[in-house]
Amino acid sequence: MENQQQDQNQLNIEITEEVAEGEYANLAIITHSHAEFVLDFVNVMPGVPKSKVKSRIILTPQHAKRLMKALTENIQRYEQSNGQIRDIEEIQLPFHFGGPTAQA
Repeated sequence: MENQQQDQNQLNIEITEEVAEGEYANLAIITHSHAEFVLDFVNVMPGVPKSKVKSRIILTPQHAKRLMKALTENIQRYEQSNGQIRDIEEIQLPFHFGGPTAQA
């Protein structure tokens, strides 16, 4: 009886190969209305004046808050294992990333 109840509560989630590859993003733009939060993920490259949104996720306010809590918990676990994550403002990144220097 207990195993049957566990099977009913189990969620089977599948992922396609294309989605599993993921999209790299180094910028998230978050906007909201009274009914939803919109997260746009962008890959901004140095020296390239234009970027496109790679992925857009739309959440209810309740799910946005659950996402925030889950991210907070996971960051805390990560930092316990790997040390504190330094904020990007604390790190001086080279703007050329090893490639040729952009000229105007």
